[in-house]
Amino acid sequence: MAQVSEAIKKDHRELETYYDKIIDATDDDTRTRYQNQFTWELARHSIGEELVVYPAFEKYIPQGKQIAEKDRAEHQTVTEKLKKFQNLKATDPEFMPTIKSLWADLSKHIEEEETHDLPSLEKELSSSDSESLAKSFSRTKMFVPSRAHPSAPRKPPFETVLGLLTAPMDRLGDIFRKFPDEPTGPESGDKLNK
Repeated sequence: MAQVSEAIKKDHRELETYYDKIIDATDDDTRTRYQNQFTWELARHSIGEELVVYPAFEKYIPQGKQIAEKDRAEHQTVTEKLKKFQNLKATDPEFMPTIKSLWADLSKHIEEEETHDLPSLEKELSSSDSESLAKSFSRTKMFVPSRAHPSAPRKPPFETVLGLLTAPMDRLGDIFRKFPDEPTGPESGDKLNK
């Protein structure tokens, strides 16, 4: 089983791929499909981190509370931009500037997390604790909202309760959204069953 940092980094690489697909798309349909895929993955990833990984920062890392608060604040900025982005049409003039601005904030956050926060956490965890966190992170992503909700509480237990209430509505909406034809979205059981 993977370590928690490996699980997080895997999601980061997927987000980078979806961002590149949006930027490189030559038609609006492809852009829309990857917009939905990007939104689906980022919303779930962010909440999974906030529910599983950030509490681990607070528990295991010296100054972990400050790290978790900084990361939550960065997530809030990203979530607000994701909310705007998820509601745009690919033909909207704000579509590309919004995803580029979102990615600028997100890529900075990813870099800090991968170079500082996650190595600090792994240093404090046993291998089995890290694997356990990775499993918990993956399981948590199966039950959280798949769209951005920036006005939602950012800390457990309130985030958990709201997530359990909004996730079914997000999932219902996902049925009517277009996703890439590749088996990576919510219509494929692959990611939901990991």
